[in-house]
Amino acid sequence: MADLAYQESLKQAGLGKDQAAIYEALVKMGPSPASDIAFSAGIGRPLAYKVLDELIEIGLVEKKEEPKKVARFIPAHPLKLKEVVEKRLALAQGAQTALDGVLGKLTSDFNLQSGKPGVQFFEGREGVLELLWDSLNTKGEIYTYADETVERYAAKENEEYVRARIKKGISKKILMPDTAATRRELLARPLPLTEIRLLRSTDAPLFNAVIEIYENTVSHLTFSEQSITGTLMRDPTIYRLHKYLFETAWRSALSADDIKRQGAAPLVPPASQ
Repeated sequence: MADLAYQESLKQAGLGKDQAAIYEALVKMGPSPASDIAFSAGIGRPLAYKVLDELIEIGLVEKKEEPKKVARFIPAHPLKLKEVVEKRLALAQGAQTALDGVLGKLTSDFNLQSGKPGVQFFEGREGVLELLWDSLNTKGEIYTYADETVERYAAKENEEYVRARIKKGISKKILMPDTAATRRELLARPLPLTEIRLLRSTDAPLFNAVIEIYENTVSHLTFSEQSITGTLMRDPTIYRLHKYLFETAWRSALSADDIKRQGAAPLVPPASQ
């Protein structure tokens, strides 16, 4: 008798319904001819042969043929299932990497043809990493607006991201409000491939947010005590607008040399949250 919970676990491991039924029958029966396997699994013989061939293909069943004897099918050790799952996982991860590499270009081409931007939403710390990691597929430079709230709400995720970005050789320009905290960061030991400038302003607030601009993409992260959320928009028109605004602000922003000439005090006091 088939064990439905048994088969459900096999299906969750990646086997089809009939594959799970056939493999379960074989494990319980041992080496058997197709007719017995089909009967035990409760499926027709023609379908059983097809499914057995599929299981042979993925390495979960072996076929033993001897002269003048009916062919018998032998189940592979259940540990083979673990290998099958790991192989499928590796293939899926490879597919994800390949897709990430071409998704930006595909989306840009789609947007140009349809006029519709692509928008994705993210939540939680896993979402933060997924959103940040998207920018690591860019072939150009990343522009970023940020402030010290990143360290308050996502320090670990940001540290991991920065290491990965530098390892991939991706440069970044960051604009931050002019506060005591951001001046300290600007004057600290500089990170490779990272340039920071401060916005000239008399009333700079804390953003509680990050904007990243890269390769036809604009992403937003917002932070609060209750949640971290993000949006990612792929649209060449919106990207060009944000890129222009950033570059305009960058030209008039304060560099480390400007701060050293002025002294350590910020132009504006730290804003309250």
